[in-house]
Amino acid sequence: MISSGKPEQDYDKPLDPSESGGFVLKKEKQFMKFRPCIDIHNGKVKQIVGGSLKDEGDMAQTNFTSEQDAAWYAEKYKQENFVSGQDAAFYAELYKNAGLKGGHVILLNGKDSEYYEATRNQALEALRVYPGGLQIGGGVCPENAEEYLNAGASHVIVTSYVFKDGKLSWENLAKMEQAAGKEHLVLDLSCRKKDNQYFIVTDRWQKFTDVPVTLEVMEELGSHCDEFLVHAVDVEGKANGIETELADLLSAYQKCPITYAGGVGSMKDIELLKLHGKGRLDVTVGSALDLFGGTIPFETLKAL
Repeated sequence: MISSGKPEQDYDKPLDPSESGGFVLKKEKQFMKFRPCIDIHNGKVKQIVGGSLKDEGDMAQTNFTSEQDAAWYAEKYKQENFVSGQDAAFYAELYKNAGLKGGHVILLNGKDSEYYEATRNQALEALRVYPGGLQIGGGVCPENAEEYLNAGASHVIVTSYVFKDGKLSWENLAKMEQAAGKEHLVLDLSCRKKDNQYFIVTDRWQKFTDVPVTLEVMEELGSHCDEFLVHAVDVEGKANGIETELADLLSAYQKCPITYAGGVGSMKDIELLKLHGKGRLDVTVGSALDLFGGTIPFETLKAL
């Protein structure tokens, strides 16, 4: 059990104080929304295989790139799903015009990378184009959270700073909450399976923490953030089916929005996620989206 020493806040004040002795449970979410994404790696918008990111050499596996033929990809062992000919601002404008909010911009290069500034500049341009419509993650800490929020981000997304050195740091979480404000904070619980259990992973999904993804953990962390983002890293970028077990687990938590990402390859997977997520989970689709070389129409998803 993770203990914060703070009482849980399970209830909101109702419009009618006569209900439930003055308090009612938060209204349960029963529908799915599409949350778009802009993943930036080496200064370009890409779709990558989640478990393949490596800081060394700035490497990431992908499945498709629009600038090369099939033989080139085969030789590269499908190192990249998709490399866009458009910049991050193009997608931000597209999502803005579609009225889609709550999508995320993710910087996939570490601060030591030679590509970091190019990646960061792409992200800042996307925020400029769609102020208030996008969240941002990747290297977020108290020192840069305000900058990103002032640049137009609705929320900052945090993993590695809070789950430091493989453990949950309540001290760092408090610093992030103070810097960004709970209402602007998304905790990234992206995870991989080990010993038949999902554990949060950090540092571009390369390092396991000792923090499992459980209902109890979500209950304790939920009072410190506005949303959760969860990538099913083992299937991320493969467009070959969702993690139904993880969706079942996430659906048990009902106190703040959760966005699931990973493995969606068809509208059948969307329906499966609705079923296992009980309509409570929002969804991000990357590699399978027609914008990124896939087959699921953007026009279909934006109508969710």
